[in-house]
Amino acid sequence: MVDAVLVGCGAMSKAWLEAADRIDGLSIVGLVDLDLDRARSRAAELRLDHAAIGASLDTMLESRRADVVFDVVVPAARAPIAYSAFGRGCHLLSEKPLAASLEDARAVVAAARKADRLHAVVQNRRYHPGVRRIRRFLDSGALGRLTSIHCDFFLAPHFGGFREEMEHVLLIDMAIHTLDAARAMTGLEATRVYCREWDPPNSWYRQGASAAALFDMSGGAVFSYRGSWCADGLKTSWEAYWRIVGERGSLVWDGFDAIRAETVDSGARDGLFDRTRAIEVPPLDPTDRVGGHLGVMQDFIAAVRVAAAGNRRRRQSQKLSDGVRGGRERRSRPPRRHSSLKGVFR
Repeated sequence: MVDAVLVGCGAMSKAWLEAADRIDGLSIVGLVDLDLDRARSRAAELRLDHAAIGASLDTMLESRRADVVFDVVVPAARAPIAYSAFGRGCHLLSEKPLAASLEDARAVVAAARKADRLHAVVQNRRYHPGVRRIRRFLDSGALGRLTSIHCDFFLAPHFGGFREEMEHVLLIDMAIHTLDAARAMTGLEATRVYCREWDPPNSWYRQGASAAALFDMSGGAVFSYRGSWCADGLKTSWEAYWRIVGERGSLVWDGFDAIRAETVDSGARDGLFDRTRAIEVPPLDPTDRVGGHLGVMQDFIAAVRVAAAGNRRRRQSQKLSDGVRGGRERRSRPPRRHSSLKGVFR
């Protein structure tokens, strides 16, 4: 059994807890929120009658043993939660972004390494069926080497709350998903970026409601991003609208269910243009891992179990090593009978 404490019982916590309920062998043993009534309400809603309720993660981890902390707090509180989790020997799965600043992000990564704990950030778009299908299709080489990736993201949500007070709100709170989806679909990594963000006069966000970015990617490809969180009308999907161009053709995805691809028909030309033909983007493969938050959490908990098994093997190896050393030390002593192995494996 893997025991987990969830911190931050706001709106996003419901998706986390509903996903957790579907993972065998995972138990939510505590809910933490500065607003105790909100934590109690979430526990009652999802029938977590056995879960302890508290306002402090440190206090919760003193009273409840946990293997994992699920961090669903606002970005400004993310680093302190990470330090508390690692300090108590817990693995950590966090909402995005990793931290509120680059300095904090680097410090959190260093703390995880020092504590030798697993640490991951929820990038649930990697577990979207469209992303998985496109990655498999591109890996087949149907479009040849990729030359450019383009995406548009235009929505106008009125969240209220902390998002409307954030700096760099589109980039940090939403575009991070889109940028990671580009990496997941193409297998390419960014090597350089130019970004411009601005605030249209109709924006209700504090700062950074619109942005455009141009990335140099590994392999020589270029990735262009355009987005806004205050663009009313003709909205895109939350997953953005995509065009991926390769040496032998192109793919477009509307961010919903429509994925289309065309490839060059070798040797044929219609006037100025090489002739192209439609090519099927195959459906999901049974081995493709999907499920959004559920997919991320399933893989994370599986990794925690592997880590725990590895720790047990290390402890067993250490005991065996101690036993061998103990046997060598006793060779010069008179033999002594043991009624159990306790005298050897200490």
